[in-house]
Amino acid sequence: MGMENNSGKGLIFNIQRYAVQDGPGIRTTIFMKGCPLRCKWCSNPESQEPYPEIMTHDVRCIACHKCLEVCPVGAVSFSGEGREIDRERCNLCLQCAEVCPSKAIEHVGDYLTVDEVLKEVLADRVFYRNSGGGMTISGGEPLLQWQFVAELCRRAKEEDICTAIDTCGYAPWDVMEKVLKYVDLVLFDVKHMDSAKHKDGTGVDNEVILSNAKKTASLVETWIRVPLIPNFNDSDHDIQSISEFSSSLHTRKVSILPYHELGSSKYAQLGTICTGDGTIPPSEEKVQSVRDRFESSGLKVEVGR
Repeated sequence: MGMENNSGKGLIFNIQRYAVQDGPGIRTTIFMKGCPLRCKWCSNPESQEPYPEIMTHDVRCIACHKCLEVCPVGAVSFSGEGREIDRERCNLCLQCAEVCPSKAIEHVGDYLTVDEVLKEVLADRVFYRNSGGGMTISGGEPLLQWQFVAELCRRAKEEDICTAIDTCGYAPWDVMEKVLKYVDLVLFDVKHMDSAKHKDGTGVDNEVILSNAKKTASLVETWIRVPLIPNFNDSDHDIQSISEFSSSLHTRKVSILPYHELGSSKYAQLGTICTGDGTIPPSEEKVQSVRDRFESSGLKVEVGR
């Protein structure tokens, strides 16, 4: 398991400072690009592909035609309805994003060195010290770029920075083990206990994931994250099964992440189809009832966003 990392660099699509929901305290969250899952409800579709992409923001377009002039394969055209990009013809050279003055076309994903990322992380060292925070590596899926992630975590720990990863757990155990040596906390996604339903919702089964969750929790402090998806994993039976599994890991915390529609517009901007169309966010009453179910099992629960 792995991806091309451009001569030791990591492909990153966002670095978020002052994050407060990706582990304890104030944190800097590094979002790695590329994921082996294709969750139907994914709110960050720009995180899925393991290579840089373009996103369009048509409302910003000023029709200067610079993207048309620079495109080497003729994938850009203009009509009375505005600028269009032929995604099948586009070779992702990213030149259109480089010349667009209004950011109507932007590239997603930058190759950065460990030193470059660590410089961003260390800039907020005082906030980590005062709040008990640190660095969290999320995605996408961090383990898809495990060599880079392991080295970044190793270097961060040398600087006495608390390290965490947010993972779907779909990776060979020997890969996870190499990364966990330098990790203080794992935020482990548990989406469904039924393997067939898990595969229907994410594109992969869950045997490796659940096995890795057990092994991880025996080695490193592990918090469980549960995306709450209506008509996928929100039945009483589903929640009870996940609750029992979480309890068996002796986890300190479960985070419920209710489905939201904030990322739905990104699919069109990437030129892809939103697979979660028709899914409605759960009601506050539903979220509370799920929270109650987890807490009745003795688990500490928080509701994320």
